[in-house]
Amino acid sequence: MAGPSAPGSSAPGSSAPNSDAELVERVRKLQPLIRSHALRTEQERRVTGEVIAALTDAGVHRMNVPRRYGGYQSSARTQLDVLSEVSAACGSTGFTTLIQAGCAFIAALFPDEAQDEIFADPGVRISGTLVPKAKARPAQGGYVVDGTSPFATGCQDSDWHLLTTVADPGDGNPPELLWTAIPMTDLDVVDDWHVSGLAGSGSNSVVARAVHVPAHRALPLGPLLSGSFPSRLNSADPFYGMPVLLLFCVWTAAGALGPARAALAEFGELIHQRGITYTFYEHQHEAPLTHLQFAEAAMKISSAELLAADFVSLIDARAAEGNQYTTQERARIRAQSGYMARLCKEAVDLIGSASGASSLSLEVPVQRAVRDLNALNLHSFVNPAANLELYGRVLSGLDAGTPFL
Repeated sequence: MAGPSAPGSSAPGSSAPNSDAELVERVRKLQPLIRSHALRTEQERRVTGEVIAALTDAGVHRMNVPRRYGGYQSSARTQLDVLSEVSAACGSTGFTTLIQAGCAFIAALFPDEAQDEIFADPGVRISGTLVPKAKARPAQGGYVVDGTSPFATGCQDSDWHLLTTVADPGDGNPPELLWTAIPMTDLDVVDDWHVSGLAGSGSNSVVARAVHVPAHRALPLGPLLSGSFPSRLNSADPFYGMPVLLLFCVWTAAGALGPARAALAEFGELIHQRGITYTFYEHQHEAPLTHLQFAEAAMKISSAELLAADFVSLIDARAAEGNQYTTQERARIRAQSGYMARLCKEAVDLIGSASGASSLSLEVPVQRAVRDLNALNLHSFVNPAANLELYGRVLSGLDAGTPFL
C-alpha cells in the first residue's frame, strides 16, 4: 500500500497537479490527440491505446482515488471540467473515462483490504456495471460468481471490474445486490459492442465463470444507497460521503456538455466556410435562418451549463457541510441531469440539421456528436423523461418509487 500523502502532494511515481486548474489544462492539451483518434476509436469500438496511456499519464483516473494511495480526491466541479474536456474531443473517449474515473470512487467505498489491492497502482483503471445479471453464490470466505454482464464500458482497458451480482444467502432472507471487485484477468470479454452511438466506448459484455471473490471484495448495494459503506478509513471523509448516484449525474453531465460545446464551436467556424445550397446565400453565416439556429443552440447549451453548475455546486457544498440531502434535492439533481442532457441533445440535433448533407461524413465530428448524445440520453439513469417523472412524484408528495437516488 502506498504511504499517506497530503492533499496536492505527489505519491512516489505520480505527478500530482499543483491545482485543479492544472489538471484541467493537462487534459485540454490532450484534445488534439484525442480528436485525431476519434474516428479510429469508433472504427475499433474502443479507445485507442495511445489515448488511454495519455489520459492515464495525465492523472485523470486518479480524481477519485484516496489521497493515501496517491489520488487527488478532486471536487465535483473539477471532475465536471476535466471530463467535459475529454468528451469535447471525443464522446466515446469521454464516456469511457468518466466510467473508469467514477468507478474508482465506488472502489474507495469497499473494505480497506480490498482498496489496498485495487489501488496498489494509483493510476488504476476500473470499469463497472450496475446491471445485476450475474449471480453470487456464498462460498467459504466469500462468493463464487457466475454470469454475463452487459454494458461494461472500457472493460478491455481496465485492470479491475466492479461486477453487480445478485447474491442469494440461502437462509431464507431475500437476495441482495452486491458490487464485486474482480481483476479483469479473471473475466472474459464478449466482443458484442456494435452500436450507433458512443460506439467507441468498448461497452462490451463481461463473463464470470465460477470466479471466487473473497468477502472483503464485496460491497452491498442496499446499505450503500442508504449512505453506509464498509471502508473504515474513508467513512469519516466527507469526500466519500458524496452519494455515488448523484456523482454519476456529475459525470454524465460532462459527457453531455463536452460534445455539445464542441459541436457549437465547430458550427461557428463552418458557417463562414460554406454556403447554403440552392439559395443565394454564398455564406451560411449571412442567413437569418442560421442566426436563429445558432442562437437557439447556444441558449440550450448555456441553459444546460447553468443546470449543471447548480447541482454540482450543491454537491460540493453538501460535501463541505456533511452530505445531508433531502429526498427532493436528490430527485431534483436527477431531473436536472437528465434535463440538461436533453438540452444538449436538442442543441446538437439543431446544429446537425443546419450543417448540411456534407456533415454526414463519418469524418465530420458533428454527426458523431449527434449520435453520441442520442445514446447518452438513452441511458436508463440519464433518461430525461424517467427522471422528470421521478422528480414530479416527489414534488407531488409521493414516494420516489426507487432507491436509486
